[in-house]
Amino acid sequence: MATKPLMLAGYRVLDFTQALAGPTTTRYLGQMGAEVIKVEIAPNGDLTRGVPYLRDGRSAYYVQQNRGKKSLCVDLKKPQGLAILKALIPRIDVLVQNFAPGVIERIGLGYEVVRELNPRIIMCSISSLGRNGPLANRPGYDYVGAAYSGVLDLTGFPDRPPVFPQLGIGDVSTGAHAMGAILAALLHRERTGEGQHVETSLLDCYFSYHDANVQAYSASGGAMVPRRSGSHSYIACPAGVFRGKEHGILILAPIDHQFGWLCQAMGQPELATDPRFRDFAARSSNMEALKEIVQQWIDSAPSDDVVLAALEEHHVPHAPVLTIAEAIAHPHLRQRGTVTTISDEFIGRFDVPGFPLRFSAFPEEVQRPAPTLGQHNAEILREHLGYSAEQINQLERDGILHRGPR
Repeated sequence: MATKPLMLAGYRVLDFTQALAGPTTTRYLGQMGAEVIKVEIAPNGDLTRGVPYLRDGRSAYYVQQNRGKKSLCVDLKKPQGLAILKALIPRIDVLVQNFAPGVIERIGLGYEVVRELNPRIIMCSISSLGRNGPLANRPGYDYVGAAYSGVLDLTGFPDRPPVFPQLGIGDVSTGAHAMGAILAALLHRERTGEGQHVETSLLDCYFSYHDANVQAYSASGGAMVPRRSGSHSYIACPAGVFRGKEHGILILAPIDHQFGWLCQAMGQPELATDPRFRDFAARSSNMEALKEIVQQWIDSAPSDDVVLAALEEHHVPHAPVLTIAEAIAHPHLRQRGTVTTISDEFIGRFDVPGFPLRFSAFPEEVQRPAPTLGQHNAEILREHLGYSAEQINQLERDGILHRGPR
């Protein structure tokens, strides 16, 4: 039975990204059906090809971020290499790049150049701190954006330095923001025929994550100062991680009806009408006393399972704090495909995060392998540019095209 084309089938993406934010954008586009041509700069390609976990020189990190893409490894410092890319651009719908500001222009593929070659192209630029402004030229990664946005200052305990996040929240979510911008620009192009340049940065996205902090500080004239508060919210209570016997237990019941449910779960319904805890403001003013009451209830229970069952019975928003191993094995994450198992020719079978979007018309995630370095050089030049086998072989002999075993 024939498989119907995916939503973005027929769209072609030229991917100049490496590391995480940009590759997330292009991976998502590829998982929705776009053909993604990953341009890897010769001779070594994407810098994450050397990031652990490594097996026989193959990076599981690289595989996770770049599955489903085609690899074109080309020397951009040589005129023939740049000529190949300029010849591809008229056949491309989207160009994505996450070089530092100014680099893509120095390569010779700034927006003015690519627009001249293809007026319908959507070019997306992703950076750490933005393409303009006083900080634009500073080198940066995810956590630099977190630091400048004020997000890092709010993580950890008040008597210690901020903690270092152990995952790429800013990179991945910035990649998702960029994907949204690209899709909106493609929709605009379908209506008008016009291409455009879209941009986002880790700093822009990180700052947008402040749900309460910015408005609270500004609207209060600085009287309300967001602060690090360890395992619990500084503004709402109960809202945080309590100590269980086997796990941390997250409880979120700051709203009046939720707090009433928690009081029922604890077997202390009278707390819901206690003047210290009668509403959101009172609970916030007396949060230390309330946190101690909740912690004492958890401590008195024979097991975490008893606590979790009581919270579940009374519909209190909660969760056990799982380890990575526990999350990977959780049946809910498995059933939904939140965790997915992929197979790589070199590494074998291993688990990665699944595609986080769901479409009723395309319920199954399409699994495609990650490329070896320069694996698709010949295919891309032959199918899209009409190069002969001899022309391609000559480019390899001249060092314009590169291939690698992994």
